[in-house]
Amino acid sequence: MTGQLESLRLIPHNLHDVQVADRRVLFHVPTTALFEADAVTCELIDFFRARPAVSADELQQAFEGRYDAGRIAGVLQELIELEVIQPAANVAAPVAPLRIEKFPVNTLVLNVNTGCNLSCTYCYKEDLSAPAQGKLMGADTARRSIDLLMDEGGEHGKVNLVFFGGEPLSNLPLIKEAVAYAEERGRARGLQVDFSLTTNATLLTEEIIAYLDDHRFGLTVSMDGPRHLHDKRRVTVGGKGTYDVVARKVELLLSRYRSRPVGARVTLTAGVTEVETIFAHLKNELGFAEVGLAPVTSGDNALFNLNEAELAAVFAGFRNLAEDYRSAALDGRYTGFTNIHKLVSDLTIGRRKSLPCGAGVGLLAVDHQGDLHLCHRFTGSSLPAFGSVADGIDKPRLGAFLSEAADHEGDGCATCRIRTLCAGGCYHERYARYGDPLHPAYHYCELMRDWVDLGIRIFAELEQSNPQFLARYAGRRISNIQGG
Repeated sequence: MTGQLESLRLIPHNLHDVQVADRRVLFHVPTTALFEADAVTCELIDFFRARPAVSADELQQAFEGRYDAGRIAGVLQELIELEVIQPAANVAAPVAPLRIEKFPVNTLVLNVNTGCNLSCTYCYKEDLSAPAQGKLMGADTARRSIDLLMDEGGEHGKVNLVFFGGEPLSNLPLIKEAVAYAEERGRARGLQVDFSLTTNATLLTEEIIAYLDDHRFGLTVSMDGPRHLHDKRRVTVGGKGTYDVVARKVELLLSRYRSRPVGARVTLTAGVTEVETIFAHLKNELGFAEVGLAPVTSGDNALFNLNEAELAAVFAGFRNLAEDYRSAALDGRYTGFTNIHKLVSDLTIGRRKSLPCGAGVGLLAVDHQGDLHLCHRFTGSSLPAFGSVADGIDKPRLGAFLSEAADHEGDGCATCRIRTLCAGGCYHERYARYGDPLHPAYHYCELMRDWVDLGIRIFAELEQSNPQFLARYAGRRISNIQGG
């Protein structure tokens, strides 16, 4: 049946089992592919899992007479090719360090004003200042930023310009000038330019909304839920809650904005675990198209960061919202819960990561002086810049940083079953908690592993029962081990 097959062993960190109702789905970690496991595959894997190594004689004794020899051999060969099963004598060769030398930056975040008219107590922006002391980006810096973006990302045919702050609308003249310049330069170079903006909504007017709508801005509003939660941290410089003005401006925005869906971004802080209440208020009562929720990642940990019990409560709420997402998706409806939808989308298109996000590769941020940073969270931080819009990207330094970030040899990520979906976690979260953007975010690994398992189950069920939902939102991809 197996010929002179040498002894083989299972490589457990390349395979993860997930039970989906009465189906056993195998998650192939290196490629993030999912495989339906039939009886032969399941028995083979379980047989190997119970033994440090398996000889040809042991395989023959266990399976001869019960399954066709060709079928066993075919499935076994596929598992070997997937590096789920390997010769027992093989010593894993050291993985060659990934050298990152290309930086196809197609998104640039412009920090157009360090000043903000609010004083949110948890704000992570290290260069944040009061409105009167705000440092505004100048037109020359904005133009140089746009030229850099088009030079570096022009091969994509589309580039993305994101306006951030402080409160970016407090430097609206610069935004308008940058948009006009980007559109002119884009037309000249045959590039599509996409605009996005994150705002606290307080400065919105009918005229501003019309302008943003005319230029098809992707808008995200920072809002933390109903009044009793939003006003806990999102306050004016004088300490007053801002819910009433923000809710009023959101109502105006959503009643008039037509070009693109508008999303809400929620920051969860110590003592705030009512994620289902928050989601229901923002999505169902105020009418946002999408809602994403994120634990606070910087500031004084004792004051703002969720403790272990609170983080567990947040993930429990996330799981409930994910189950609502699943039920709606089976009926062809999208709830707008972006936390689980992003994971399902990653699984659908087969995204696999060596790095946690596009920061430094597809995206960079520009501070008011024109220096380049990993992302908008790092402007004003102690992490040195990676060049400037005047001098260009410091590609040797950026490449060295990203290559080190992609090298997990010897850390806890190297054999983690979600390593190709997580890749160590957000750089800024690591920086805020450990003082090092390269230190893996170990503090919620188990929660993240459970979260990924839930995402796999939801994806696998949708793929079987409503693949049209996946095709509509993110394409589809699943495989079956055929063998023989």
